[in-house]
Amino acid sequence: MNTPDYTDLNFWAAHPYKQDPSDSIPKPLRKNYQPDSSVDVFFIHPTTYTDNQRPFGWNASLSDALLTAKTDYSTILFQASIFNEVGRVFAPRYRQANLSAYFPVSSADTVAALQAFELAYADVKAAFITYLETYNQGRPIIIASHSQGTTHSKRLVKEFFDGKNLQSKLVAAYLVGIPVEPDWFNSIQPCRTPDQTGCLLSWRTYKEGYKPDYVLKENYHAVVTNPLTWSNADTVAERKENKGGIVTGFNSIVKKVAAARTADGVLWTSKPRFFGNIFFTTKNYHVGDFNLYYLSVRENVKQRTEAYKKKGTP
Repeated sequence: MNTPDYTDLNFWAAHPYKQDPSDSIPKPLRKNYQPDSSVDVFFIHPTTYTDNQRPFGWNASLSDALLTAKTDYSTILFQASIFNEVGRVFAPRYRQANLSAYFPVSSADTVAALQAFELAYADVKAAFITYLETYNQGRPIIIASHSQGTTHSKRLVKEFFDGKNLQSKLVAAYLVGIPVEPDWFNSIQPCRTPDQTGCLLSWRTYKEGYKPDYVLKENYHAVVTNPLTWSNADTVAERKENKGGIVTGFNSIVKKVAAARTADGVLWTSKPRFFGNIFFTTKNYHVGDFNLYYLSVRENVKQRTEAYKKKGTP
């Protein structure tokens, strides 16, 4: 399979030169929407290739129209749109690894999974190089990602920003849904305050007190940011501090939907409050990492962007 040609807009799920779901604005926010295009956002979407019926291809096909639509109207709409008020949003289509790559059941699967992740990252890297060479023109950059996207963004930020000249252009890196080790980067540090720039933010959301086995095995060795207080220290924010999440529909913002407590390398919250939550029985809120805190993240992105523009560099 050849590397996608990222000068072709068809290989972008979000791009400022086309209309796409990342341009969408939740209805309650449209009245006060004040777009700014002074920075760029490079968003790497999570896994949407979840078909695990064997045999399956370890990497998604970019010609799969149903998968493309699934990606566009899930993560691009509900996650990438968070960033559309501060800048131009770029989100490449890439040959993502199948969800099963995170759960190999044999040594052969392990090898295939590693190869699948390498191919996926090669696409993301190629897209970013095309972005830098063709579209960036010296503009500040926000890196944002979720789940598999963060598997790749960790490598991307390390390769292109960490201790490199491009680090001075980094507004912030929102690397969400996958653990980021405190010593993963040499120069880029976890954000400590709501307006710090040139730093990274990361969290994984679970029901209060829930500790999955894989988290216990990490021995709490991961960066965790509270998406309501924006501190990387162990903090508690009550649900009343949550200005709004998007959990029932894109045009419905639910205020005070979830609290946020950081401890032991993860983000904990009590059961989210919204109409219909009686059917919400999971303890792993991975799919809601961004959306439970949609408005808080959206406002923080603006805050860091303004701080960056005032200082010019981190």
